[in-house]
Amino acid sequence: MSEMAPNATIDIVVQQDQSVGPWKEAWRSFKKSKAALVGAGIVVFFVLLAILGPWITTEGINDQVLKDRLQPPSAEHWFGTDDFGRDIFSRIVHGARISLMVGFVSVIGSVVVGSVLGILAGYYGRWIDTIISRIFDIMLAFPSMLLAIAVVSVLGPSLQNALIAIAIINVPNFGRLIRSKVLSIKQEEYIASAKAIGMKDTRILFSHILPNSMTPVMVQGTLAIATAIIEAAALGFLGLGAQAPAPEWGKMLADARIYLINAPWTMIFPGLAIMLTVLGFNLMGDGLRDALDPKMKS
Repeated sequence: MSEMAPNATIDIVVQQDQSVGPWKEAWRSFKKSKAALVGAGIVVFFVLLAILGPWITTEGINDQVLKDRLQPPSAEHWFGTDDFGRDIFSRIVHGARISLMVGFVSVIGSVVVGSVLGILAGYYGRWIDTIISRIFDIMLAFPSMLLAIAVVSVLGPSLQNALIAIAIINVPNFGRLIRSKVLSIKQEEYIASAKAIGMKDTRILFSHILPNSMTPVMVQGTLAIATAIIEAAALGFLGLGAQAPAPEWGKMLADARIYLINAPWTMIFPGLAIMLTVLGFNLMGDGLRDALDPKMKS
């Protein structure tokens, strides 16, 4: 049997490498990180918990049984009961919907608005870039939570207004990220070629620049969801987010803080839910960064 020529072997290896797309390569890199897989598992768990909540819990989230108030964890009430005799496990399961909804929706809003402003600033430059960049600088000059509190104070305390406030304070982060990416991409030769053949700016932005700017946004977005969940819990704790009797985790912490000594489970389990959810998104975001960032691969 004749031996395979070295050049033929090299060609096969090259073809195999070319057949592996960037997303498949990123998935392979992501799977190699145990921490990232653990984070993804935690996120999937809480998402399923939020979706399947009505079928998992048997107790109503607002069913008050005063004779069972402040009962410790037991076979009947896995996480115990609160000061109104409500089942804490049921409230945490349903609270997952609120926290994840706030995290995802606020970050999507921030990405959309921030991407539009960042693209306009980076692509057109001049006075447009100056105005948008100064707006970002002014917003970033305030501590994020202080700005969120100010927005909610103006709009009024509610879950919807807390969501809007969280979306607003995250716009500059995504806007500056997209702007820096656009400034780099618009110098590429294929953008100059597109302009030379008369392609409209709108098509260039949505067909070339925007798709090639999304990788860092995906990473930042995953990490921003974790931050948004913490911010929503903080606003709820201060009474500026979800209002009673909504089972929002931060509000549950605020209502239970006076029972920390006598009934610590009323604070421990909502706190653990916040901590685990944020940990999951942070671990998954770090894994995505390592998988999608060429500098991290090298």
